[in-house]
Amino acid sequence: MLDDSREPPLRLLESLDEAGARVRVRTPADVLGAGRTPAADVLLVSAEVPPNIVRGVVRLMEEEGRQPTVLAYTEHDFGALERHVLNGSDYLIPPFLSSLVRTRLGSCHEQAELSRALREAGSLADLHRYERELEIGREIQLGFLPDSLPTPEGWGIDVRYRPARTVAGDFYDVFELVNRRRLGLVVADVCDKGVGAALFMALIRSLLRHTAEHSGIQSVKIVDMPDAHDSRAVPMVGAATLLNAVEATNDYLTRNHVHQGYFATMFFAVLDPVTGSLVYINGGHNPPVLVRREGGDPLVLDPTGPAVGVIRDSTFTLGHAHLDPGDVLFIYTDGVTEARAPDREFFGEDRMLDVLCGGAGSGADLLQRIDGALTGFVGSAEQSDDITMMAVHRTGP
Repeated sequence: MLDDSREPPLRLLESLDEAGARVRVRTPADVLGAGRTPAADVLLVSAEVPPNIVRGVVRLMEEEGRQPTVLAYTEHDFGALERHVLNGSDYLIPPFLSSLVRTRLGSCHEQAELSRALREAGSLADLHRYERELEIGREIQLGFLPDSLPTPEGWGIDVRYRPARTVAGDFYDVFELVNRRRLGLVVADVCDKGVGAALFMALIRSLLRHTAEHSGIQSVKIVDMPDAHDSRAVPMVGAATLLNAVEATNDYLTRNHVHQGYFATMFFAVLDPVTGSLVYINGGHNPPVLVRREGGDPLVLDPTGPAVGVIRDSTFTLGHAHLDPGDVLFIYTDGVTEARAPDREFFGEDRMLDVLCGGAGSGADLLQRIDGALTGFVGSAEQSDDITMMAVHRTGP
């Protein structure tokens, strides 16, 4: 009950008591000064309280999740009461009969329940629309991922892709290059998750693939072998295509989208299926791991440049690796190493490498081993980040 005098009509208070209503008397200064309101379905208001003050109290109650019905009353100032009625309030006038008060309170309660039901129905409809829009976004995003993976003879390519939400910032791609003589392999992770990251993922994926597919053979790059015992340099067809695609994508993003705060780490490699040679750019991404057939220490392919979309005119260098028959290249996003157990501990790179040290086997078997280790470690904890894993297995000569 809102009353400047703190002394509502005694007969009204008696009728409210007889109707079983719980009443709390507050002045407008009490409510507005405290910045919070008592829980109530019906706001009884003295006609002497100005309508604009009542609207302020109602707004405050609405901000706190309540939609009160306003019931104005007066003993003698019917002119003041008229202003409240014109403002949409119900009203009570003397002699404040208990039966009338009970009826008005019941009507106000039903109105409040109806308003609450309509709000909930509206919220539910909004939620369904939002979920449907997310589902459409998920379907569109899945359309950016390859339906099937081009797999040359003597090779096997397997992927595991698990978004943390309906849409994701991770993506992968496998496509043919240089007149089908080379294979492009991409695994990338846009910072953040959800709708914004998914939109940025679609943009980066399109830029990379379009630029790479339309670059042609161009010049042949000379790439130094990283093995300290083999200082030979090897020509790599497709290296220029790779470099042009990453540099052009970085240039476009830093010129047009850097203010949006999104960027991507990525591993983009060009594979020669005949020789097993691999030239790559690792733009700030988790280092992929080359697992040898016979086991032993795996080879980690460290970053060769920064994340894409952060710094204009960034320098990206080329790395090189070689897959022998039986070897598997394991590429992943940070959803693997940053998977959390119920106690919030990270899965971590060391645990992942321990699993990989068991040797290659097939690519599918290797992904199954990692997946099993992740499932056992995470347990009942919620997936906190997108997870993408790709295994590229050289099965034959």
